[in-house]
Amino acid sequence: MKALGLILAGGNNHRMQELSSKRAIAAMPIGGSYRCIDFALSNMSNSHIQTVAVLTQYNARSLNEHLSSSKWWDFGRKQGGLYTFTPTVTADNSWWYRGTADAMYQNIDFLKKRHEPYVIITGGDCVYKLDYNKVLDYHIEKKADITVVCKDMPEGADISRFGVIRMNEESRITEFEEKPMVSSSNTISTGIYIIRRRQLIEMLERSGQEDRWDFVTDILIRYKNMKRIYGYKMEDYWSNIATVDSYYNTNMDFLKPEVRDYFFRETPHIYSKVDDYPPAKYNAGSDVKNSLISSGCIINSKIENSVLFKNVFVGKNCVIKNSIILNDVYIGDNTHIENCIVESRGTLKANTYYCGDDGVKVVLERNDRYSL
Repeated sequence: MKALGLILAGGNNHRMQELSSKRAIAAMPIGGSYRCIDFALSNMSNSHIQTVAVLTQYNARSLNEHLSSSKWWDFGRKQGGLYTFTPTVTADNSWWYRGTADAMYQNIDFLKKRHEPYVIITGGDCVYKLDYNKVLDYHIEKKADITVVCKDMPEGADISRFGVIRMNEESRITEFEEKPMVSSSNTISTGIYIIRRRQLIEMLERSGQEDRWDFVTDILIRYKNMKRIYGYKMEDYWSNIATVDSYYNTNMDFLKPEVRDYFFRETPHIYSKVDDYPPAKYNAGSDVKNSLISSGCIINSKIENSVLFKNVFVGKNCVIKNSIILNDVYIGDNTHIENCIVESRGTLKANTYYCGDDGVKVVLERNDRYSL
């Protein structure tokens, strides 16, 4: 494909609470067996994009480990490759990434050395499938300077954490508001953009000279009346996981047959790094309904409407409802968990009770499991 990919995966926010205190949002587990960044990487691979760069920064260790080999997404070094870029101290620069535009600006040499005419920019915190070839064809057909992939959100959805756009009858963007408190439009930007590589370099260099570091406010909004910026509407499933509630709801969506079939069974597929765990084991006393149970799990109790990630042990006489249990959690006997997200590598002692009465509760327990 005549485009290269840039995945912006270095951001952090406090809306994820304790879940993002030790990992990047792009590294959050999704759907039992995936990391969130797997969806962007798989879309790149399925669209035959050979060269992809992931820009990481905050709590990047687990994310970098996940990206240590490009073979899982079939990015071959002879054709291009998967690159991971973190902020680098040089004689001229010692800054961390100060924004999305600065992250690209600090790696502008990579853009200058490439030969692909177009760049696809996306975030690492969204769950979706998209053929970037269709968006690129639309971009070329419209003779656009920048194309923004957008989506109509349902009535009542919280759009205050997204960029809200308005388009004319030709799908050209006329207004772009970044994270408005109130808006009459329900069309949001999904954070996916297509732009010509040389034009991106020019815009980044000008923004850098003016100490402007955010791609949305300092490039998209600033140039919206000067450049031909078009919107491409996305109709299929899309979700951003950058809050506790949205992360919980996105995982719960995988319990719906239509969503599960869309991501697990329908082509193109989603790929991820494979861990060598045995299949889940269901012992006497287990009773599992409408749940996702990942490899390496050992189940001895009742589980309903829940997602259990890899290598989870559930003791006897437990009840787990409407909950998400992350990787490598030990749950002692007679434990009740409801409306919760249990952080990875936690140890829940026997005879304990956890319930999110006023919303989703994040559970962090760092007990010594060998003393149980």
